[in-house]
Amino acid sequence: MMTTNIAPAAVAALLAAMAMVLTRVVTIGQAHRSMAWQTLILVAGMIPLSAAITKTGTAKLLADGIVTLTGGGSPYLLLIGIFIVTAVLGQLISNTATALIIIPIALSVATEAELSPFTVLMCVSVASAAALLPPIATPANMMIMRPAGYKFGDYWKFGVVILALYLAVAVFLVPVFWPC
Repeated sequence: MMTTNIAPAAVAALLAAMAMVLTRVVTIGQAHRSMAWQTLILVAGMIPLSAAITKTGTAKLLADGIVTLTGGGSPYLLLIGIFIVTAVLGQLISNTATALIIIPIALSVATEAELSPFTVLMCVSVASAAALLPPIATPANMMIMRPAGYKFGDYWKFGVVILALYLAVAVFLVPVFWPC
């Protein structure tokens, strides 16, 4: 349904979930237990925050600051600025919440700097996924920490290297596929 645009993603996902329950692939109890309620509540709370950031003018204010700070000249400097802000925030809270907070700011940066919104949003997408330094930033890292015998600081060892790779992708490869 999503690939043919018969229905929006949310509708298609809901129909697929209902079909799984109706065909008894999963029980209602299993479906209920599999819900990541913390994530659902966090995202539900971040959507109005994201809208508020736009409506109050905070996104424009922050975008002006990023454009001023990076000089506003080079699109690569703007992408680096957006990446750094997104990646730092992503280490502290959920990457989904980070994206929801940064998207209106990034769109304001794109508008002010006359960049393609696709380029800027893909940079935010890559930077949001770069929540690798503390294990608390990514649920999968947290789940394997104890069974694998990792310590909190172990994630920094490879995380910094991978974060640099994500930065290179967001700043230099994204504009190849989504030109500024």
